[in-house]
Amino acid sequence: MNVYLDLTRELNEGRLRAVICSGQAVVLHRLAILSKDGDWILREDQEALDHVLAVLEARRARYRFGAPLDLRWMSGGWSSHFEFRQDSLRVRTDFFARPPRISADDLVKMWEEMEEREIPFVGAKLLAEMKKTNREKDYAVIGELARIMPDPGEQLLYSRSALDLIELHRQHPELARRLASGRPLLVHFDEGRQRLEEALDAERRALIHANERRLQAYLDASRDWYEAWPEMARQAEFLPLREAHALLCERASGLLPERVSWSAE
Repeated sequence: MNVYLDLTRELNEGRLRAVICSGQAVVLHRLAILSKDGDWILREDQEALDHVLAVLEARRARYRFGAPLDLRWMSGGWSSHFEFRQDSLRVRTDFFARPPRISADDLVKMWEEMEEREIPFVGAKLLAEMKKTNREKDYAVIGELARIMPDPGEQLLYSRSALDLIELHRQHPELARRLASGRPLLVHFDEGRQRLEEALDAERRALIHANERRLQAYLDASRDWYEAWPEMARQAEFLPLREAHALLCERASGLLPERVSWSAE
């Protein structure tokens, strides 16, 4: 039994609305044994959000700190967080409609590809983009994802192993040269393994710092909401989820900006 798979089936009853990503997707790619919570990309439409809230309410879920599951904040890149109990298990769930580093075109393609799947979960390439976080351990995951990508070009763009990259370059030298504009470290093959490893380390640090700046922008934007949250949570604690949701949406207006600006540089 996997509560996250069961929940995914409920979220997608009658229509595809939710695609598993992050840790549970790593599990489904068979690169990890388990993940302690669940993350989903949601369709950015009212019916999808209403259905998700209804499913969570049936499981007696409660909001954790985050944005309301409302189109105004979902379209601004915010995420919504919930938890509920199933037997002795505390189940934590996170939802967003615009995952970081994923383009609108890639999202459209993802929804098309997921349409016929019983358990939809993001492919290796999109998952690798989402794993460009500020956590060191996620870069090992990206490296393992690169190894299961069928396209050598994608492997060149995502591999975290100097030895793997050297072998890919040996097999596909022209492809590596063409892709260097998108991944500058691919110009270092002639300088040896150590130089390539240094470039991989520098690339990882740059990606970590970029994500730290993104997270900081959202943290700064949510300070007023964070200060108001304990009282909001107290008022919503014993309400059915959709009533609590309406209360949070009302209070978030004016406290939590719908859009956040930040720079990756």
